[in-house]
Amino acid sequence: MARKSRKDAAAQAKPKKASMKIWRAALYIRLSVEFNGKKGDSLETQRQIMEAYIALCPDIEIAEVYTDNGTTGRTFEREAFQRMLADVDAGKINCIVVKDLSRLGRNTIDTGYYIEKYFPLHGVRFIAVNDQFDSEDSENSGNHLIVPLKNMINEAYAADISKKVRAQQNQAMRDGAFVGARPPYGYRKDPDNCHRLLVNEDTAPVVRQIFQWTLEGVALNVIVKRLNERGIMTPGYYHASCGLFSYDNKLAGSGKWQTWTVGKILADEVYTGDMVQGKHTNVGHKQVPTKPEDWIVVRNTHEPLVSREVFAKVQAVREQKGKTRAAKIPYTENILRGRVFCGCCGKNLHRQRHQCGYYVYHCISNDRIGKGACEAKVYVREPDLFSAIITIIRQKAEVVMGEALRLKQCDSKIAAQKAQVDQEIDELGRQMQKNKVIRAGLYENFIKGILTRAEYLEMQEDYSQKISSAVERVQQLQTRQSELERQMERYASMADKLAAVDKDTALSALLVNQLIERVTVNGPDDVSINFSFDGGFERVMYVL
Repeated sequence: MARKSRKDAAAQAKPKKASMKIWRAALYIRLSVEFNGKKGDSLETQRQIMEAYIALCPDIEIAEVYTDNGTTGRTFEREAFQRMLADVDAGKINCIVVKDLSRLGRNTIDTGYYIEKYFPLHGVRFIAVNDQFDSEDSENSGNHLIVPLKNMINEAYAADISKKVRAQQNQAMRDGAFVGARPPYGYRKDPDNCHRLLVNEDTAPVVRQIFQWTLEGVALNVIVKRLNERGIMTPGYYHASCGLFSYDNKLAGSGKWQTWTVGKILADEVYTGDMVQGKHTNVGHKQVPTKPEDWIVVRNTHEPLVSREVFAKVQAVREQKGKTRAAKIPYTENILRGRVFCGCCGKNLHRQRHQCGYYVYHCISNDRIGKGACEAKVYVREPDLFSAIITIIRQKAEVVMGEALRLKQCDSKIAAQKAQVDQEIDELGRQMQKNKVIRAGLYENFIKGILTRAEYLEMQEDYSQKISSAVERVQQLQTRQSELERQMERYASMADKLAAVDKDTALSALLVNQLIERVTVNGPDDVSINFSFDGGFERVMYVL
């Protein structure tokens, strides 16, 4: 009886048995380009190791698998990793499992931030299987020194490997070996030696034809139209058809030939049989172009598709056309570049200078893709289009001013809501701190024999759940409040910009960048605009 009173004194009252918390786990798999030949780090091996571990954990279920293939661990700007963080924010997952710490990242500072700050703040359990690290395991209390040390070792190892790989690639390029992921259009990789180029009989005739047409004086836009009319696959779509990447990859493009694609082929010396590499270098994890004098050129490494004489003549033809264009009056800035589209076929409208001096926007799908590609034949003068856009902006401004006034009337409600949220967060913080103190004392009571192992585990789980619930609630409140403030600030900013638009305001690049996402033109009198703040008022009211 005395024993029971001691337990009551320590933990007050024994809670009812709580059901086991089920963690929704994300398996994160990363394979960097430096390690794609290492069996132990293969995508499938990593997944098997993690699945085998989770099979022994009844409190963990796999919610999603995120894979970054061919991505360095020295940066966290990875597609799958960022998608995983978005799902953490959305509450879809609350546990992240990796094979080892190096799979999470090889950047000491950022990796430490996620393990020690971001994951705990978001209530995320983190497990590194091979490193025997589990953030929910009390036995990991001593790993606060081991984890940073391993991260530093991983970063140093990655830097050393990266340096060696770059040195090897540089030497291979100087030896005339091809080191690219995809062969140039018109060539294929030798099945017996991936660093050697062979002529691709499927695409080489297209390259030769492009050079021949250029020699004959055919303009680039006419070449593009001929290629599209004949249904010839673009380089991007051809590589996708070979399985080098998926069709939805941005490298595949739109599937239609463009003038810049043809121009790129005509300027590439690789078609003369010379290997030209090192045109880009990595600076701060970004590719930047190098100077032509720094390119690595090795002569006569593979079979040419065109002779050096033909290549030189083509460059002369293009240079002469460039000089002719340069002698003309320079074009004014196209402030709607990338934002104005045909309402019929959805393609970008082409801006062209009329012989009378003004500019027009018109659809060129029939000229570039083929007859019948667009039935609307959209054509509008730039002054008329600008006038229509300014009129729509003024109309939108009146609506936004009214909505901004309605939001202003909600100031007292917003202030009261913020005060209520702050009060609830403070109370949750006090409760969470109290429960942490109680949970910390449970282990001491277990060691002293006041609690049995079963009682200790049961009560620890109960208080852990209370703490996790409080953390989740605080995150929900903070997210909602932050979203409200962000939307309010954004909408107020847009309202201020629109308020400055009066009858004398002219359309400018700044105004377009601030307000407009897309302009759709069906005709001179049929213009619609997607504003960058559309739906902003509704989003604010929804959060309220």
